[in-house]
Amino acid sequence: MASPQLTIAERVTHNITLFIRWALFAVGVFAVFNGRWSVLFAAGGALVLSYLPQLLASQVQVKLPLQFQFVITLFLYASLFLGEVGGYYEKFWWWDVVLHAGSAFAFGFVGFLALYLLYLRHKIEASPFLISVFAFSFGMAIGAIWEIFEFAMDQLFGLNMQRSGLRDTMWDLIIDGIGSGTASVIGYVYLKYEVRDPFDAFINWFIRENPQFAVKKLLGRQKNKKA
Repeated sequence: MASPQLTIAERVTHNITLFIRWALFAVGVFAVFNGRWSVLFAAGGALVLSYLPQLLASQVQVKLPLQFQFVITLFLYASLFLGEVGGYYEKFWWWDVVLHAGSAFAFGFVGFLALYLLYLRHKIEASPFLISVFAFSFGMAIGAIWEIFEFAMDQLFGLNMQRSGLRDTMWDLIIDGIGSGTASVIGYVYLKYEVRDPFDAFINWFIRENPQFAVKKLLGRQKNKKA
């Protein structure tokens, strides 16, 4: 259940996330009774993967903000379910572009946030440039892993996630580079020139869920001007 301390926007985000997960579960049950195994795979895979970030975060004792959980769940629903089962990749030429660019930007930000928090906790010494390079590399790495996942699904289950094969893969990686590159540039500007928007809102959400970083975050800001 959602916490009573949540804002209206956070409650809406939380409820939409739950609705998508229950919808995927219901579709999976429907698929079992009707022998729609490809639908079951897409719905079940999206549902299971939507919980994976939370499980991984719990292992390192970090709580993910509701906004991040919502973005991950929405991406998986739009990609695995709407894209594959609903045929949105064929219906809308821009569907794949938007998903890859958006997810690459999001994971680029996750890479930025991970290294930034280590820096604030004095676990590493890093310049804004190095942190931004890591953010870009992290976003690209996740994109490459997703392409491997698509290839594996096509080979093992006879799906068509890659559609045009190598051409599709390369364009996906190029779009991933644009998305994660945008996140890394914004992160660099955020650190180098202390331009607080738009990353401040995301970081504040994370700090709210993980107050153990709050003091270190404020102290760390005094050191962020170094190259």
